[in-house]
Amino acid sequence: MRRFPLKTTQVITLSFLSWLLTLQSVSAQGPRLLKPGTLPADKRIAPLKDLDGYFPFQNPDTKQAWQRRRVQLQQRLLVSQGIWPMPGKTPLKTVIHSRRRFDDYTLEKVYFESLPGFYVTGSLYRPLKKTGPRPAVLCPHGHWSNGRFHDAGASSVAKQIEEGAEQFKQGGRSALQARCVHLARLGCVVFHYDMIGYADSVQISFELAHRFAKQRPEMNRPQRWGLFSPQAESHLQSVMGLQTINSIRAIDFLETLPDVDKNRIAVTGASGGGTQTFMLAAVDPRLAVAFPAVMVSTAMQGGCTCENACCLRVGTGNVEIAALFAPKPLGLTAAKDWTQEMITKGFPELQAHYKMLGAADKVMLLSRIEFGHNYNQVSRRAMYQWFNKHLQLGFKEVPPERDFTLLSSADLTVWDQAHPKPTAEANFERNLLQNWHRDTQQQLNKLIPTDEASLNQYRQVVGSGIDTVVGQGLPAASGVEYDQLHKEEKEEHLEMAGWLNTEQNGGKLPVAFLYPKRWNGHIVLWLSEQGKAGLFQANGEPSSSVQQLLDQELCVVGIDLLSQGEFLKDGKPLEKTRRVKNPREAAAYSFGYNSTLFARRVHDVLSLVTFVQNHDYTPKSVSLIALDQTGSLAIAARAQARDAIDYLAVDTHQFRFAQVTDLHSPFFLPGGARYHDLPGMLAVASPESTWLTGENVQSVKVAAAAYQAIEAKQHLAINKIPAKQRPEAAIRWIIQQTTSP
Repeated sequence: MRRFPLKTTQVITLSFLSWLLTLQSVSAQGPRLLKPGTLPADKRIAPLKDLDGYFPFQNPDTKQAWQRRRVQLQQRLLVSQGIWPMPGKTPLKTVIHSRRRFDDYTLEKVYFESLPGFYVTGSLYRPLKKTGPRPAVLCPHGHWSNGRFHDAGASSVAKQIEEGAEQFKQGGRSALQARCVHLARLGCVVFHYDMIGYADSVQISFELAHRFAKQRPEMNRPQRWGLFSPQAESHLQSVMGLQTINSIRAIDFLETLPDVDKNRIAVTGASGGGTQTFMLAAVDPRLAVAFPAVMVSTAMQGGCTCENACCLRVGTGNVEIAALFAPKPLGLTAAKDWTQEMITKGFPELQAHYKMLGAADKVMLLSRIEFGHNYNQVSRRAMYQWFNKHLQLGFKEVPPERDFTLLSSADLTVWDQAHPKPTAEANFERNLLQNWHRDTQQQLNKLIPTDEASLNQYRQVVGSGIDTVVGQGLPAASGVEYDQLHKEEKEEHLEMAGWLNTEQNGGKLPVAFLYPKRWNGHIVLWLSEQGKAGLFQANGEPSSSVQQLLDQELCVVGIDLLSQGEFLKDGKPLEKTRRVKNPREAAAYSFGYNSTLFARRVHDVLSLVTFVQNHDYTPKSVSLIALDQTGSLAIAARAQARDAIDYLAVDTHQFRFAQVTDLHSPFFLPGGARYHDLPGMLAVASPESTWLTGENVQSVKVAAAAYQAIEAKQHLAINKIPAKQRPEAAIRWIIQQTTSP
């Protein structure tokens, strides 16, 4: 048997040592590392990052490193938009009507269904003087007033012309129409489509999609929920996701047109339309060229609710997202707004990135910071030149813009007596989200494993989704260190405590180790709502359950996860998590940039798993026990750690992420419910041995199917036991697993 094997790096300052000498080494909560009221120096206690933070792009050193990062980042984008897996592509049911002919282009009105009953509306411009398959351009409009119907008015035109921003009156009144008309004159088929809540897109209101401010109690419900609710977020359903779906289906629409060359499709938009541009370019490989204007930068990332989604920018930002389009041609503009430093912060990194990929000439930036936020004629001219080159429009010199017939909203609207506007029914929003949810679950249910091959596919889809939602995985052993501060020899065991330092996220976690005098080589990690204090009785001695494990020569480890134990100044359990200063009650403003507390606590468990597996003596096994409300944390950690945790004993208390009704609950996890909820997390960790209570076979049938698919159902023990008897039964099971010959 091994004796006291843990090797540590001891770091004790003189002031802290003098305090230790005057303090009882054991309190009613076991050993403490800090004076009461003092918090650990954990970097995650710092203010949360928000959309106005700094988001640099760090170039990978090699193509291979970028390819690994690319896969990870694209996965994050797809998951955050609620399109992993992609919603089933139902018939578009396209309607094109009311063709009008102008001097050298035509205009038609279009609507189609991106999701059943949900309409994308817009204007279709086609060139008259070009034949054969033509390049096509998608034009999302951004947050200009009235969107596709925008008219700046005659009074603003003179100043724009004087400043050099525009050349013609009509372009000054509508830069949006000017862009579409001239692209058609250059030979492109152009689809100018509405953002949700703008112009003819009336089924979800502008106020909800772009001005949402306060949670709606009537939409926070376990079934038939609404946008921005905890339930919608737990299923990763957002306005941004819906707009991304609309953009993807807009490419589908263009591909149905016989006069469109499928290999020459581009996208361009400014501001919020720029966000849609670089998002679409990052997730849809069918695009050949992209030109997001006045949006990509290391500064403000997008202020509207339609530009933010939970999980999206955790550990990344708009410049890196734009870099996903490489090595395809990417054009950018900067103005006197949040993009004004792009020429020195962000673009040099993009240039280096494209150069590394052998495409140095396929990225460009027009920086004109004498102009405010815009898509003016100067910027449009740069875009026309970029598209001429990379869409092969065939011009030696791109013809300049000229005036055109400015159309009013009455001219442009797709709805008329023959094509009646859909009603914005009160239940439409609920029905849309339920249909989206139903489609996702139908796709996932088809993946429920029946054999080893289907289990691998399930892990690829569901497991990858969970990996992104939780967001870290096991950290590298080199990034986890332990500094011991407390060591005391008891009658039957050794008690040690110290800091677990995690390089990956700047964590500094109080940890307690209880080693039996004779150790059998097995380690048990004990999670508790009380943190490491959960190992001890009120008198500071090990609890009866922990003592049973020590008596069987198992080492037991407790940890204060973030916002537990010594992270609490007043010692009271945390009831609500932090949020960024943004007053709007949309979860994406906090959790589009930061992992939730639940995810961070899972990261803490994974760091502990990495450490105990990689100190001087490799343990024979690592077990994880969670018998109170930390059961969901343990299962989420197991879904990430897989076979790094040999045995899991857990009481779920029938917890489900879909039941969380508060965006700032410690158990809120965006996307937690999407991938078969807690049973899906159990399933992806099969066939590792699991003792489970609080459930029945039917309630975790997905997990049961995964174990049965590889003939390992004996490794999933589902126990129907009275609550008072569960701790004793769990301890017996762990002892049986770790002491049997």
